[in-house]
Amino acid sequence: MWKPTRRDFLKTSAALAAAGGTLSVPAAAYVPENPAGERPRQDEGVEVLHPRGRVPLSFIIDDSTCLVNMGHFCMPQFASAWPDRQQYKKPWKTWPREIPDDFVRQFGQWCAENGVRGKYSIVPNPACVGFLDRELPGWSRKELKDSLALVRDLMLPNWDIHPEMITHTRVIDLSTGRPLEPASSATMENSWPREKKSVDELTEYLAYALRILKNCGLPCEGVTTPGGFGNLVKPELSLAAGEALRDVYGVELPHYFKYVASGKDESTEPRLEHVSGLKTANPHAVVNVPAGTGDWFGGWDGDLKSRGQLYSNDDATAGRMVELIERGAPAVMLCHWPGMYSQGTREGFNDFKKVVTALNTRFGDRTLWMKVSEIARYWAARKLTAIERKAAGFVLDAPFACEAFTVRVKSNRARPPVVIHGAKPLVLNEVHRQRDLAGGSWLRQKDALSLCFDLPKGKSTLKA
Repeated sequence: MWKPTRRDFLKTSAALAAAGGTLSVPAAAYVPENPAGERPRQDEGVEVLHPRGRVPLSFIIDDSTCLVNMGHFCMPQFASAWPDRQQYKKPWKTWPREIPDDFVRQFGQWCAENGVRGKYSIVPNPACVGFLDRELPGWSRKELKDSLALVRDLMLPNWDIHPEMITHTRVIDLSTGRPLEPASSATMENSWPREKKSVDELTEYLAYALRILKNCGLPCEGVTTPGGFGNLVKPELSLAAGEALRDVYGVELPHYFKYVASGKDESTEPRLEHVSGLKTANPHAVVNVPAGTGDWFGGWDGDLKSRGQLYSNDDATAGRMVELIERGAPAVMLCHWPGMYSQGTREGFNDFKKVVTALNTRFGDRTLWMKVSEIARYWAARKLTAIERKAAGFVLDAPFACEAFTVRVKSNRARPPVVIHGAKPLVLNEVHRQRDLAGGSWLRQKDALSLCFDLPKGKSTLKA
């Protein structure tokens, strides 16, 4: 069976969009084949809802890094590896070599003002131009340091930082730091590896990328795969992502982005993989968070016409994001950074602002912008917290803490609900509108109560 890479899917969806066709995709576009691992028992008397009862939104940005326009520098390397592919015979020399920091600043400030959160890649050695923790030939050391500082100061509060492996083009020989020769599908990260690799081998490669970003002072809780990276070793890749993030950063709950779930009936919920040790002090899980859209803002080169209406039209009555929100499914947009910049015209960014404004205007009370790590953590708490009915109430045993944990309990209780962790009871405050539900509050709904509270790790008792 054909199992397309993310890049295959995006090319297909772009072609369909250009032709005015429907944007259906093969079911195989999202093909997580990894073992789920352990699952706890959850009493049917408690239903875990979305955080604050709202649909999670997020924005995944691929192919971003400091200063380097990946569209410009990737193209000749892809052309060398795949000389017969027409899509790599574009006039890349005419494209800007840089996506400047003033654009990062404009983008980051607008997103902060409008509540947008998500994931922003930093490719550690972008297209082999230079290692970000050393030198970036073509830019001064001050320009590189200023660019990294901008990411730390402006982007970090609202965005997860991911490496998109080491170069996003050539596979690096870890013993020398040089690209493997010759350039071919076997030595390009987008299609590597072409044979089975062990978890340890993959962990070493991912850890190499993570250490560069750690040297740059950038924290990471997840990784992004470039194109078809790891397609032949999916279970091993999932495990390796977890091991590398734990080894380099001590991450409690690693996550990764690889898949696009854009089929009409495909679930966009995160998948919890390789779960183990739930009843121990050191539980393990890796969270696979898919995107739910194609890339319609300008493509990975930034040379396509932006089609933001495919995410949402101007009044948020149609589009893929609207469809997901109305379905109550996690709605994660996807784009590539060169498409935001659009060869300097910023057409993709301008379309993006229209999409976000439309979604926030119509669905602001029903949605919640979240970083990918926040979505991953919420789903881990949602699916892995054991819930047991006891005489004193419901006992929750959470392997991972989580903010704004939200549940619905069938109850006619007149007194305010109470959450007890250790010797500390938390009496929840009543609100009277769904949109006001937030951490430490509860809402009466007919014969049920909706409760929102910060879930601590370990055992808690819910009296409701």
